[in-house]
Amino acid sequence: MALNAAEADVMVREGVAAMQRRDAATARRLFETLADPASGIVPPWILLAQACRLEGDHAAEEVAVDRLLADQPRNLRALVMKGDCRARQGDDRAATSFYSLALKAAPTDGSVPQALAADLQRVSEAVQAHRRDYQAHMESALAAIDGGEAGPRFRQAIDILAGRKQVYVQQPNSFYYPGLPQIQFYERGAFPWVAEMEAATSAIRDELTALMAEGEAFAPYVQGRADRPRPANPLFEDPRWGAAYILKEGVLVPEMAERCPRTVAALEAAPMPHIRGRSPMALFSRLHPGTHIQPHNGLLNTRLICHLPLIVPPGCRFRVGNEVREWEEGKMLIFDDSIEHEAWNDGDSTRVVLLFEIWRPEIDAAERQALTALFESIVDY
Repeated sequence: MALNAAEADVMVREGVAAMQRRDAATARRLFETLADPASGIVPPWILLAQACRLEGDHAAEEVAVDRLLADQPRNLRALVMKGDCRARQGDDRAATSFYSLALKAAPTDGSVPQALAADLQRVSEAVQAHRRDYQAHMESALAAIDGGEAGPRFRQAIDILAGRKQVYVQQPNSFYYPGLPQIQFYERGAFPWVAEMEAATSAIRDELTALMAEGEAFAPYVQGRADRPRPANPLFEDPRWGAAYILKEGVLVPEMAERCPRTVAALEAAPMPHIRGRSPMALFSRLHPGTHIQPHNGLLNTRLICHLPLIVPPGCRFRVGNEVREWEEGKMLIFDDSIEHEAWNDGDSTRVVLLFEIWRPEIDAAERQALTALFESIVDY
């Protein structure tokens, strides 16, 4: 029986009223009539599903929800109800997938109706509970495996799978070189030259201390150029994050060569790029207490950044991707700065590291030569 809009509206209102008085049978009969293709109107699948739920016919409820999701795959109420249907059948993994999609699709501007917001809070708690159960299951299954022998990469994979960590990848701001491994921190023992530089820590620190005592050698790390847009960095022109360059844009800073000769000599051990107008680059990086360098990505993924910690008070830490480490004086940190990273000095005194760049070890000599020519052509343009 074909219905006109007025007739359909009356039946919808009667069906809703029936549900409000807990008359599930009447509501279901009305909504099934409206859902009949012969009615000629858009089927009220969500109302039919709710009426079937009220009547306790969960199989029919799920059929109606599936019909709605076929047309509206991101309908929040239908996703929640589909998750509920799967949960009643003991299929927690399926329930969690529908709940998670509903949470991801839900607007965050406060426009969700109160009743639906309460359901989203409920399913959020269910998702968290499932993740805890999933994590406990994995930990139990892996209890017999020597995690230390498997290595940190395996541990990180488990953390990502369990939702404790997320995936971070190289996202350089200027130039992306394909095919390079996604490694956040490189272990310093893999670089033969590191031990020699670490052995010079005391000498480098002495030159830094004298430099800081003689006067203000540091300028704000983030500075602008008249011919470029202003950097969108909260520490723009802020001396709390300072830099004293030793090598800048491929040139040795003369006064620093005179004042820090042992530092300059130590840097010669590192495989730094030599690119006219750009590299090598090396500086003392100073971070005042209470300063937070917010998450950001570097320009290139063809290099790694090295930190030789020289002055490190308690309360300083550094994140690259999903791994947080603390600086330790005299122990090099080597990381891929094209992966999102940030730093904190929550201590009560200044932190200073010697910062410089090196070629990525995966890039061979021929590639380095080609990249050097490429980057120099960019400088010349």
